[in-house]
Amino acid sequence: MKSSVVRTLSCAAVLVILAASTLHTAALARELEGATLADTLTAGGKTLKLNGLGLRKKAMFKVYVGGLYLESPSKDAGAILASDQSKAIRLHFLRDLKKGQLVEAFQEGFDANAKDKAAQKAAFDKMLALVPDVKEGSTLTFTYLPGKGTTLQVADKELGVFEGKGFADAVFSIWLGPKPPSEDLRKGMLG
Repeated sequence: MKSSVVRTLSCAAVLVILAASTLHTAALARELEGATLADTLTAGGKTLKLNGLGLRKKAMFKVYVGGLYLESPSKDAGAILASDQSKAIRLHFLRDLKKGQLVEAFQEGFDANAKDKAAQKAAFDKMLALVPDVKEGSTLTFTYLPGKGTTLQVADKELGVFEGKGFADAVFSIWLGPKPPSEDLRKGMLG
């Protein structure tokens, strides 16, 4: 009798551990349209939490899934842009795109949303010059760290760093400004 109770309790303990590890694994990433983005990013020694995911569509084509990462979750785009806290946007591409297509789209977003275009234009043009062709499944990440600037990365490779909060505001406004690439993308990123 005692051994069957111990065996039953041992089986129950194993099931609890398995269930807990499954829940932990599920909490480590979120998925949209087949793209999986981690629930956290580490930047400058800070842990940024995934605020939300959104889908960028152009006509009938699914282009990328965008994830917004923040120190503290927020649904207020204006407050996110105004804050001088670390933040990141990761784009997970659902199709191959040429540099020219990306540059055109980023330029449209900059022109439609950046508040201080004249002051940020030269740095923005330098950033656009670094944007590569992307393949399906690859990522581009824009990370802002106060005191350091905005870093552009492809996968884990740093392509460039651009100083100033004003530059970060211009870049992040592409997705969070009043005229984002799509309202569904913006809403998804804002959670």
